[in-house]
Amino acid sequence: MKRRKNKYDDHTDIAPDEIFLDDKNIPDFDVHQFEGRIEEPIKKSTIILLGAFFLFVTMIFLGRAGILQIGRGAVYAKTSEQNSLEHQLLFPERGIIYDRNGLELAWNIPAPEALGFSLRNYITDPGFGHILGFLHYPARDKSGVYYRKDYEAPIGIESYYNEILKGKKGLRIIETDALGNVISSNTIDPPQSGTDLHLTIDGKVQENFYRIVAKIANDQDYRGGAGAIMDIDNGELIALVSYPDFDPNIMTAGDDRAAIQKYNSDIRTPFLNRAISGLYAPGSIVKPMFATGALNEGILTPYTRIQSVGYIAIPNPYFPDKETRFNDWKAHGWLDMRTAIAQSSNVYFYEVAGGYKDQKGLGIRNVEKYARMFGYGSTTGIDLEGEAEGTIPNPEWKEKNFPNDPTWRIGDTYFTGIGQYGMQATLLQALKEASVIASRGRVVTPHLAKEIPNATTSQLDIPEAYFTVIQEGMRKGAIEGTAKLLNFPYVKIAAKTGTAELGVTKARVNSWVIGFFPYDHPKYAFAVVMDRGVKGNTTNASFTAALLFKWLAGNAHEYLGRDTPVVFDVPAVISPVIGSSTQAAISPSGATSTSDLR
Repeated sequence: MKRRKNKYDDHTDIAPDEIFLDDKNIPDFDVHQFEGRIEEPIKKSTIILLGAFFLFVTMIFLGRAGILQIGRGAVYAKTSEQNSLEHQLLFPERGIIYDRNGLELAWNIPAPEALGFSLRNYITDPGFGHILGFLHYPARDKSGVYYRKDYEAPIGIESYYNEILKGKKGLRIIETDALGNVISSNTIDPPQSGTDLHLTIDGKVQENFYRIVAKIANDQDYRGGAGAIMDIDNGELIALVSYPDFDPNIMTAGDDRAAIQKYNSDIRTPFLNRAISGLYAPGSIVKPMFATGALNEGILTPYTRIQSVGYIAIPNPYFPDKETRFNDWKAHGWLDMRTAIAQSSNVYFYEVAGGYKDQKGLGIRNVEKYARMFGYGSTTGIDLEGEAEGTIPNPEWKEKNFPNDPTWRIGDTYFTGIGQYGMQATLLQALKEASVIASRGRVVTPHLAKEIPNATTSQLDIPEAYFTVIQEGMRKGAIEGTAKLLNFPYVKIAAKTGTAELGVTKARVNSWVIGFFPYDHPKYAFAVVMDRGVKGNTTNASFTAALLFKWLAGNAHEYLGRDTPVVFDVPAVISPVIGSSTQAAISPSGATSTSDLR
């Protein structure tokens, strides 16, 4: 008998939902994990309702997009084009510059907000232009795009330390509409202010030193002048003067075109920093340096005596039967080294440099060696740009510059030994020579910033005893020699003068004086040069320095090593006018003449 086919005959297993549940097992199911529950399919009505909902939402978005794109698309497109995002530079506050006593020399003042940056202001007292320099502000074209995106500083401390003074620019994003109305503004990078800077300069000394140099230059027909005072222990410059100067406020503002044009056309070249860039024949101020070399090379002792009859004569290289004379500024008689320095004998230093008869000289190679050792022929490393190197003549230099007469002769050595011929120096190099002598061989780097000193120190390999001889000769020069305008009862000064003739006619000269003080315990070196004065003018660099020391004694006595100021019977009228009557009060000896080449 054939068995009836069951609907389950095609399955080897029984579906779980077809099994009757045993109610005894129900309590063992974890209903939270869906154990013991039967899965059911989603109802069609639920799917339909859910689909209808999403369709409705989609239609809303499509409808809105259609309105924005089709209905008002042109309006919104135009609005979008007219709105703009501007990346606005945020300029920081520039660092303030102070003198050594906290006097503000350069600072910032508020400007109209539309300008976007503060304005720079400088001390209005004269004499600070070359030290501080000036600025060019950030600038935009007519469309508002910056073509100068930062402060630019061409010269001075503003230039040398621009990176730390200027700070860091910030950035702001501004959205504006077609009418220029600000819709939103967001600073994404705030500016960082620049670092303040303290200088070694004493503002009151700087100002009055400048006034003195300016007054003498104007009254006595000098083209210009320069001066400096430096701490010999660390190279800090107390004053660094160059006359004529310029007003940094005028140069920074840039709107007084008449004043700027006057600066540019002035034959006295007010933009030339005579203290570091002006080159001058040093004249006799190099004699102490070469005397030191003569001692160190063993060619003379401090007591070696040389006679000056007013000249030395050697055979003429072109006419052997004739002689060539090299003149002294007077016949000094017999001189030892200290007296030769004090009296600035040319004959003595002709023989020091080139020798004569039985007296051996340094020779041009050693002349160059010691000049370089004391700082000539190279930059000093001051923290100002534009420092000149100068020139020390030698056979190679002559061959290059005088191809028609390239042979180096003994006369070239003679003149180089008294700071003439082709020798050129800056005031700062002369100051360095004075500092090396005052410190008995220590070489420091002149600098203007206190926080970031560039100063390095080295010691020359020359016995200190030799420097003592040179110091004594310079002190003798201030007591009874060519620098006796600097013989004061209230401070002991050691000094050496120099007069360098200029041009073919020699009608004009550069007048020099270098030295140090206080003599017993040297602390400061000084140097003054008066540029292109009339030959024989007794109102010279020494007179200029004398007025400075008189002012220091009454107004900044601490630099002279005094506890109290000096009260004078004749007032030291330095600012704004120096009275001519003060000349007699400078020194009991009165003025001395500055004859040629001494």
